[in-house]
Amino acid sequence: MFKSSRWWLIKNVSKLLTSGMHRVEFADFWMGDQFCSLVFTLSNLYYVGCVYTTGIDASWRQCTSHPGPRWGVTFLLASLPLLVRLVQSVKRWVDSRLITHLINGGKYGSGIIQYLFYFLWREQGGKRGPIFVLWCIFATNYSLYAGSWDLLMDWSLLRPHAPYPFLRPNLLYTNNIPFYYFAIVTNILIRFIWVLYIPEDGPDFILRTFIAGFLEALRRWQWNFLRLENEHLGNIDQYRVTREVPLPYSYDAASHDSDGEDEDDAHDHRSIASRSWKHGRRDSVSEHTTAAEVDA
Repeated sequence: MFKSSRWWLIKNVSKLLTSGMHRVEFADFWMGDQFCSLVFTLSNLYYVGCVYTTGIDASWRQCTSHPGPRWGVTFLLASLPLLVRLVQSVKRWVDSRLITHLINGGKYGSGIIQYLFYFLWREQGGKRGPIFVLWCIFATNYSLYAGSWDLLMDWSLLRPHAPYPFLRPNLLYTNNIPFYYFAIVTNILIRFIWVLYIPEDGPDFILRTFIAGFLEALRRWQWNFLRLENEHLGNIDQYRVTREVPLPYSYDAASHDSDGEDEDDAHDHRSIASRSWKHGRRDSVSEHTTAAEVDA
């Protein structure tokens, strides 16, 4: 990476830690969304430290299977990006008073609650009980909430009367229309990837969490293409990015063509005025030259 790119990355990541203290720009909440897909990586920072201090031996799984009283550290690391995005949404609502920002903040709030019950369920050893039921309820709510927001708001898809069903009137990737439908289906499916944790039998739980984290990273990579496309189209619609600004009146080319005589008269007038100006300019120069000679 170039030095300027590294500095941009460090600056925008550091701004996430001061969310709510400054105006939220696109790069701020876009960067926050990237970290929301790194819950697996962030939550495992605690497990890495735990394994490093205890050593990799036969008992290393105690760091992952039963977080114990320190499960709150893992929950804090996992929910930190969601908390940052919640604060950003509230700040945007304070600045603009648009209710959509509060609705968006509710999505991240529901995600924090979902992860709270998830880690409580893990702390109990993955047993079936009231905590497990509450986790399934809040996880389903968060998946539906976030998946709907992805399609309707972040991507602006599912618009009526679009040239392609379930898409939007304006598209940039017109040569890859099937990609939009692939993204819709896979985005919803991966939003419900938490169902991998439910079966008591099957692959190791650590392997399941890795698969879920890997698929979430791929989902976010796919999400970025359509999110940036939608942002660009929105900038064009609001003339924040444009090459042409529409005139406040209609231009009738035919009427201008029919006024050929007027155009000729205007051309003659400009020619006469130009000759008069040049003649006057020469006279003025001659006068200044004569005056200079007289003074000499």
